[in-house]
Amino acid sequence: MRSVGTRIRSCVYCCLESTPPQAGFPGGWQNFFWEVPLGMVGGKEDDSAKAAGYARVTWEWTRSILIAVALFLVVRAFLVEAFKIPTSSMEGTLLVGDYLLVNKAVFGAEVPLLGLRLPAWRDPNRGDVVVFHPPHEPLKNYVKRVVGVPGDTLEMREKTLFVNGREMQEDYVRHFDRRGDATHVDMRWQRTYLLAVEADPDPTYGESDGGSAYGSGSSAYDYRSSRERYRPSRDNWGPISIPEDSYFVLGDNRDNSEDSRYWGFVDRRSIRGQPWRLYFSYDRTSESGRPWFQAVRWARLGQVVR
Repeated sequence: MRSVGTRIRSCVYCCLESTPPQAGFPGGWQNFFWEVPLGMVGGKEDDSAKAAGYARVTWEWTRSILIAVALFLVVRAFLVEAFKIPTSSMEGTLLVGDYLLVNKAVFGAEVPLLGLRLPAWRDPNRGDVVVFHPPHEPLKNYVKRVVGVPGDTLEMREKTLFVNGREMQEDYVRHFDRRGDATHVDMRWQRTYLLAVEADPDPTYGESDGGSAYGSGSSAYDYRSSRERYRPSRDNWGPISIPEDSYFVLGDNRDNSEDSRYWGFVDRRSIRGQPWRLYFSYDRTSESGRPWFQAVRWARLGQVVR
C-alpha cells in the first residue's frame, strides 16, 4: 500500500500535467505549485523551524529587557535619581511626601563600586538645594540648602544669618517657633572653627564662670578663652570659618531642622546632586477614608525646586 505522502504527490503531479499555463504566472501553474513546500500543502510546520522562531522571539525580548535595564542603571547612576522627602526640615520649599528628580551629573556623579567621580559641571553655590550624605549618617540621604562655601565666615544672630559680615536676605526661610532660643551639646564642634569673639559660658556644657552676653564685651579678647567659653545656640552662633572642600547647610524650616549647626560641615565628595523637579507629591496626613487622588498635591507636580 502506498503511503499518504506518495498519494498526495501523485495527485499534485496529475494536476500539474493536466492544467495549462495561466496568465500572470510565469512558467505556468507547474512552477507555482513546485515552489510550495509539501509541509504547507499538508497544513503542517516543520518542528525545527518553530523552535527556531520561538528562540528568536525569546532572544529579542530578552535583549530589549537587558538594554532597558542597562539604560535605567546608567541614567540612575550618572544622570537622574528619584528621592523622597521624609521630614519637614525643608518645609516651605519641600514638603513631607514630595518626590524629587535629582540631577546627579551637575556636581559630578560617583562611579559605583570604584569610588571615582565624573567631572562636575560646577561646584555647589550658596542658595543651592543639595542632596548629600551627612557626616554622622553616611549611608543616608539628606536634603538641605547650602548657605556657606569654602572660605566663608558664617554667623547667626537672633535667627538672622550673616555671611562674610553681610546680612543675608532669605525669602525661603520659615520660622515657626516663637518660644525662645535652644542650646544643644552637639554644637560644641564649632569651637574648632570659631573666630575670636567674646561669648557667654553655657551652663548646659558645665562652664559657669561668669561672663558677658553673646557677642558683647571688650574688644580685646583671648582667642583660646573665647573658644572655651563659646556658647552656641540654635539661633545664635559663630562667627565660624568654613575650611577647604567643605560646605555649611541649613534647612529652610530653621526652627525644626537637624543640619550643619549640630553635626558639622558637609564634605564636597558627599554631595550627590541637586533636586530638579517634583514628579509626585502626596499628603499622607490627609483624612483617612478619602480617595487617594484627593491626597495628591496636583499643583506641585512638575514644579522646579529652587
